[in-house]
Amino acid sequence: MMDFRTAYFIKSAPSPKELTADFGAEVAFAGRSNAGKSTVLNALVGQKGLARTSRTPGRTQLINLFGLHDESRRLVDLPGYGYAKVPEAMRRRWGEALAAYFAERQSLEGVVVIMDIRHPLKETDRQMIEYAQDRQLPVLCLLNKADKLSQNEISKTVFALKREASLADVQWLPFSGLRGSGVPQARAIVAEWLSSTAHPYPPEPEEETSGLPADDEASFGRHAQDS
Repeated sequence: MMDFRTAYFIKSAPSPKELTADFGAEVAFAGRSNAGKSTVLNALVGQKGLARTSRTPGRTQLINLFGLHDESRRLVDLPGYGYAKVPEAMRRRWGEALAAYFAERQSLEGVVVIMDIRHPLKETDRQMIEYAQDRQLPVLCLLNKADKLSQNEISKTVFALKREASLADVQWLPFSGLRGSGVPQARAIVAEWLSSTAHPYPPEPEEETSGLPADDEASFGRHAQDS
């Protein structure tokens, strides 16, 4: 059984090209800047300070990687989106980084989209879901801040979201990062995704050109890195 409490920080990167090797399995966490993404991540791993929380939305400006026990199983904290006070140039860079990450990262096995249950499914949330659907990846939408609503209000919200025909394959889970409700269910889903063995080993480094003729060089079994 996967122990989320073993989570530790690996690195931060401004773009997918600067992340760790694309092997093993990872699950991405995306969400609007005020949806409580850092609080959700901390609740999932049972650590108060792994993902930094801030009173100022839009502070997560890099792609942050966290390992579970080792680097072959990773949680990926993507930059928050949708914060109006962020300069347009920065929003554009974030958008380009997110699009590139979803298009290029082969070890990505699932996407968790975090929303404020009181204001779910904004246009940018739909975009994140579409990125995942384009890759035929499973999607879990965590409806955070469920402690702010009554059970009746929660049920009505979830019922309305499930009626969206284009989102029939999306899983919806009411969640409270502060109270911990929904944590066991979310952990079980993420753990299942991370159990994938499609990319078990780091890619072999590309060998330097030997200077031999092409036919001789080919005999050395030169590795062609997957693009």
